[in-house]
Formats: sequence, C-alpha cells, structure tokens
Amino acid sequence: MSLDPTSANGLIREICTLAPIIPVLVIEDVGTARPLAEALVAGGLPALEVTLRTPDALEAIRIMSEVSGGHVGAGTLITPDQVRAAKEAGATFGVSPGVTDELLAACEEEALPLLPGAATVSEAMKLLARGYSIAKFFPAEAAGGVPALKAMAAPLPQISFCPTGGVSPNNAVSYLELNNVLCAGGSWVAPKELLAAGDWSGVQALAREASILGKG
Repeated sequence: MSLDPTSANGLIREICTLAPIIPVLVIEDVGTARPLAEALVAGGLPALEVTLRTPDALEAIRIMSEVSGGHVGAGTLITPDQVRAAKEAGATFGVSPGVTDELLAACEEEALPLLPGAATVSEAMKLLARGYSIAKFFPAEAAGGVPALKAMAAPLPQISFCPTGGVSPNNAVSYLELNNVLCAGGSWVAPKELLAAGDWSGVQALAREASILGKG
C-alpha cells in the first residue's frame, strides 16, 4: 500500500509533535540499542532517529522498534534501497539530509513517512510543489540557523521545519520559539561517553531536560 504526501505529512506532524527534540542516534554497539531506547522514551523523548551510518544501524532499528512507547525512524536515507531496508527493519518514519524524486517515490511506494531535508527556499518550494509541507532544515546552523528560518517564514508560511545540525542545549530554545518550527533534532541527549559507560540513568536525565525545552 502506497502513501500519498498528504498522509505522509500528517504522520510526520504527529511524530514531530511528540516532543520538542528528536534524538539523532549513531549506534556503534548494537548492545546499547534497547537500553538506550528505553532510557530516551522514559525520559520523554519517544521519537528516535537512528542514522544509517554504522553497520549495526538496521539491527538497532529492529531492536528499538520493540521498545514500548517508542517511534523509531531511519535517518540519513539517501537511496531507495535504504528506504526498503529501513522499512523492513521496522522503521516507522524516515529522515533524509536532502531529497530526490527517487527517494520520495520510494518512501511513497513503501508507505514510509519521510521528513525530507531542505536547506534553501528553492528546495523547500520543490517539496511544497510535490505536496510536502514539513521538512528537516539541515544543516541548520551552517545554513543560517534561526535567522534563516525566520526569513523563510514570511514567503513560505505553509511549511514547517525540524532544524537539525548544530542544534544544542544552548540554542535549541531559540529554534523552538519560531512559529515555523515543530521540533528539533539533536545528538547531545545520547553522548558517546554515557553510552560507553552504560549510564542509562544519565541518558534519561538528559532526555528529561530536553523534553521540556521551549515549554518554560
């Protein structure tokens, strides 16, 4: 069963409004997948992006997708083959750094809701022309950060964004305060040192802090 852009937008909006931050995860050791997902979900961050940058990424998605309350997506989707592999592994949404017609077609065919990447007004307009009104703004800081998104809001009020790339506890609230931002992606909630130490209570604490950003 295929997925049209309108339905995909609706599903992605649901994912993006679950919490203010979507953890961007690079899984080096598949043994950390389950406790990491459990800690993040318990901390209030149920939407998880596992980047396809390591050999264990797909297996990590399989494991994390079994964690109650979690919504596991595959990040760094670039090719149709990756889309199919991610869907087979249990991903419930996808994230891409940019976008191509082939990638969009594959996600629609596989019924995998996609958060497609856009860094410029032209890229955002191309997505809008195809029916996509929610995009990942990447690389956020390098592409102009908060001022760039503010500028985009005037001519493109119908598009909402999830900025990722350089987002940190120091600037996340500035992004989240923008009317055209639904959430932000960040990796700081799962630092390598905590994963290596198996400090899941530490991860949960970071997640809890991130889960209330922008609500004060």
